[in-house]
Amino acid sequence: MNLRRRTTALLSVAGLTSGLLLTAPQTASAANLIKNPGFETAGSGDMPYCWEKSGWGDNDFAFTTTADAHTGSKAMKVELTRRVDGDRKALITESAACAPVVTPGEQYDLGLWYKTTTPDAAITLFRHDTTAGWQYWTDLKTLDLAGDWTEATVRTPEVPAGTDRISWGVSVYGTGSATTDDHTMDQVAEPVPPPDCTGTAEQCANGRWDVLPTRNPVRSMHSVVLHNGKVLLIAGSGNDESMFEAGTFTSAVYDPANGSYKIVPTPKDMFCAGHVQLQDGRVLVMSGNKGYPTADGRIGYQGYKDSYVFDPETETYSRTNDMNDGHWYPSATILGNGDVISFGGLREDSTGSVAAELFSEAEQRWQPLWKVNQTWSYWGLYPSMILMQDGRLFYSGSHVFGNNIPGTGSAIYDYGANTITQVPGLRKKDERDQSASVLLPPAQDQRVLTLGGGNIDSNPEANRLTDIIDLKQPNPSYVAGPPIPQGTVDLGDGPVPQTGDQGKMYVSAVLLPDGKVLETGGALHNRADPVYETSIFDPATETFDPVAVDPEARGYHSSAFLLPDGRVMTTGDNPGNGSWNHDVSVYSPPYLFKGPRPQITSVIDTEWTYGDTQRITVDRPIAKAELIRPAAVTHSSDPNQRFVDLPLSVDGDNVDLNVTSNPDLAPPGWYMLFAVDANGVPSVAKWVHLQGPQALKATDASAHVHDFAAAPGGEVTGPGRKRTAQKVSPTISGCDRHYGSINVCVPTDFPAEVGKTTAARCAWLEKNDYGRLKINGKDDPLGLDRDGDGVACGKQDLGER
Repeated sequence: MNLRRRTTALLSVAGLTSGLLLTAPQTASAANLIKNPGFETAGSGDMPYCWEKSGWGDNDFAFTTTADAHTGSKAMKVELTRRVDGDRKALITESAACAPVVTPGEQYDLGLWYKTTTPDAAITLFRHDTTAGWQYWTDLKTLDLAGDWTEATVRTPEVPAGTDRISWGVSVYGTGSATTDDHTMDQVAEPVPPPDCTGTAEQCANGRWDVLPTRNPVRSMHSVVLHNGKVLLIAGSGNDESMFEAGTFTSAVYDPANGSYKIVPTPKDMFCAGHVQLQDGRVLVMSGNKGYPTADGRIGYQGYKDSYVFDPETETYSRTNDMNDGHWYPSATILGNGDVISFGGLREDSTGSVAAELFSEAEQRWQPLWKVNQTWSYWGLYPSMILMQDGRLFYSGSHVFGNNIPGTGSAIYDYGANTITQVPGLRKKDERDQSASVLLPPAQDQRVLTLGGGNIDSNPEANRLTDIIDLKQPNPSYVAGPPIPQGTVDLGDGPVPQTGDQGKMYVSAVLLPDGKVLETGGALHNRADPVYETSIFDPATETFDPVAVDPEARGYHSSAFLLPDGRVMTTGDNPGNGSWNHDVSVYSPPYLFKGPRPQITSVIDTEWTYGDTQRITVDRPIAKAELIRPAAVTHSSDPNQRFVDLPLSVDGDNVDLNVTSNPDLAPPGWYMLFAVDANGVPSVAKWVHLQGPQALKATDASAHVHDFAAAPGGEVTGPGRKRTAQKVSPTISGCDRHYGSINVCVPTDFPAEVGKTTAARCAWLEKNDYGRLKINGKDDPLGLDRDGDGVACGKQDLGER
């Protein structure tokens, strides 16, 4: 499997850039922004003028100025004769005298001529931040093997804010050599006409929500966008014990093309299962609900060991082998080799599972426990485990129900070393229950945003916090981001403006094709007090822009996800009184009101492999293209959601897309391919299939893995003692089961503004439509049945003693 940590030793080698020049420097042409583009002018050391040696890792290398040139008399050869990790590259010298000046927001066409004896070479880009200095930016293009001089061109992404210069060159990261010559760099001078507003001024600024005429027929809490454009909506029993007792378990397939729903036979109660899309587009569904809590509260929810695969072609479920443990509310992360790893959840006896589970892509089955590295750690429920670019897993701190794990609440898990390293900086780590975490666009930047959250046990007002971590840093730490904008909250008497530090839990976060993040939905307390607020986060500026608001409540058991046409669909809401919102909303972002959309008129090949260059044609100029992994979301959690940039090589309407060589950046599977113009307007997506394990075995499919998060300084722990389970309270769901039916959630701790008297609590329950609540058993821990007649909040219960 591809989770092993790459141990690196930084061995950066910089060339001399000062002193007497042996010959006069060449000037750049009027268009070419590079000084000494063909290495003809000597420098003061052993490198040509305005070029320097760079690289890192454990490898043997040589830099040679060779006479085997494309033009002129000189070219640059970089060779690795032995490699464990890292790379070597000849870069434009990172100095004010040599590095080309760039303008934020602009794009640049880069070109060079090359020969290679290794498939492991790529054009690599660095940028100078006016505050932070020089830093790695991104890999742009993998170079094909070439025995003769071959031209390579590629277009940069838009230059980020705060960048004044860039440097670039060819990285060699496999044994062999790359010889380069005649570099060019030109600013893209495409005129960008201002967008034409095709809607109302409000729609063009803030987008539009539509509530669909056809309601969702199932109580779905799991949403998976399939590679045929349809959406799998999984309910199981839908958090309804009567459905469970009747053995009535449901799923539906929604077709956005005609608005229809098809009910699908569902073999088990997949209520609060885990799910992930396999590389062939089928959906792996793991565990689910074996049993509801008992009325006396002695037994909590139970997770079964069963696992199923849903086939989008036949729209049927088939069973796999069982997992080793029950996992109600498990994580599910696909790895770079197509395997799936899972942690956490509740076992069949309601205790917490400490077993890591691994589904083998090659064998199509769950592996026995002895084949899987184990730390015997309890990660909680739906722990957000995000695959990093080197195969490690980042636990963001987003989870479900109650407190976070011990420690800092965030960590890096290294499967190969079988170690957990604490990561600092996450604020209010025990109030991140049903927060959302996303790997920000593009995935190459390795930044994670965590938004909002609460705690169903202590039931404070949910927070507005956002924290951002840059996993490119040697010792990464969360830093505070901007607060989530406030909207309105319905406390039972209609929406009123949020005040103070009021935020939201049950947050949904969706990656958009223009490179931004939509956050929407939420509630102020445990299954109560819906918050109406939607905004768009811009990773480039780290700012929120409030936009139009979903008119429907979207709290517990809601989902939001991107459709292939660029709209966002939202479903569900399951407040504490046990009701369900079957209305479906669809959001059209502002980019859909900015004039005609670009069209991808052809995709030469829909089967892609790592390191490929794939050609598409478009009907007009585009600024960027990307792959977005389709959603598999539940409970604010979709750790596999990612946006992978595809650097462009542009020749009129023909656009070559340069696919990452790193499967840990873009795990194998089906992706939505979007083309986006300079105004941020996306095309309708085309579906492409990025291959996995078979590509990884090829000699030309090595990944260029960078030395990110190389020295995390937090506490490191290895495997603990082998154990069976973690003890977990049966009230983990934040509901007191002494009252009402099992799908009703009377909070164990009422919101702070609710008094502790029977009258105050009963008034809150009435305001939130709980109705008459039967007492289960003889206990009345909340004091709601003062007259002892077996019914809470009756008239006699509210009288004075």
